[in-house]
Amino acid sequence: MHAIGEGKVKGMYIMGENPAMSDPDANHAREMIAALDHLVVQDIFLTETACLADVVLPASAFPEKTGTFTNTDRLVQLGRQAIDPPGDAKQDLWIIQEMARRLGLDWNYGHVSEAFDEMRHAMPSIAGITWDRLEREHAVTYPCTKEGDPGDPVVFIEDFPRADGKARFVPADIIPAAEKPDAQYPMVLITGRQLEHWHTGSMTRRATVLDAIEPDPVALVHPLDLAAIGCKPGDLLTIESRRGKVTLYGRADEGSPRGAVFVPFCYYEAAINRVTNDKLDPVAKIPELKYCAIRVTAGGTAPEQVSFGGGGSCCAGSRKTRSDRHPRAGGDPRLPGSAAHAALFLCAPHPCPPLPRR
Repeated sequence: MHAIGEGKVKGMYIMGENPAMSDPDANHAREMIAALDHLVVQDIFLTETACLADVVLPASAFPEKTGTFTNTDRLVQLGRQAIDPPGDAKQDLWIIQEMARRLGLDWNYGHVSEAFDEMRHAMPSIAGITWDRLEREHAVTYPCTKEGDPGDPVVFIEDFPRADGKARFVPADIIPAAEKPDAQYPMVLITGRQLEHWHTGSMTRRATVLDAIEPDPVALVHPLDLAAIGCKPGDLLTIESRRGKVTLYGRADEGSPRGAVFVPFCYYEAAINRVTNDKLDPVAKIPELKYCAIRVTAGGTAPEQVSFGGGGSCCAGSRKTRSDRHPRAGGDPRLPGSAAHAALFLCAPHPCPPLPRR
């Protein structure tokens, strides 16, 4: 984002990410995204980032395409297409290949298996995983360097990939936070995810069941801190830092330590990353998303939900039918576990929230 402000980055192509919600100091991030000469967003919903795009490419969700998924436990799984993408949405490989051709590249993948075969010949850790094997076994764990190898669910059994075969342990110093609490901002903000809503909520907040469980933006505060600022559970409170402020609903939580407030970053109507700090770790270059100084006060303007959220998607009488709201809401409800069954719980994309414009 800083490189955009310095004029070093003129355009971006963003696939499946939502930095207008997930980046720290979101007010600045949105301003920088809006300042790009050209922004392309490829996603399955009109996210907050897509609202700032010059071009939005409607992509395919996981049950609408065939391909592999690799987990952090190194399991390569084959996902098979169950339904066609809705409307004008296209599969990701088709979009990327068509763009490559228009850039003069001779890309002619007839099937996603050809792209995977190219990957395995370039990546020794999955060289032994063939597409035929995935179709037979459904999943293989890497490293799997030779065809026929079983794969290695456990690594470093005998040694480590170093010259002497031994692991190297490096002591780590505790680096103080870039921003500490003080008299003006005496509390600490911690952000993260909720069980019910993943990441920026672009999919899970469109799910009626999950929306009914967690419909509104909340801040988890120790009961004694909540009482000290003059709030009861469910009251509005405002969280403010040196970068911005948001208003949301207080929730008493004895699991939160005194002096700390936890807020999920999935709520577009109370985007907590407007408050967070974009200072980077000097080594890993990770923003200090999980710690910044704040003050919390009682009251504020209630967050406005302009489409989904608030449990409203369960109120069938007050909204259009699900099939009217979005093409992904079609399908046969008699297919539990399928994309058609899951699509029953998907709602329309919300109108763009107030964001900076070019």
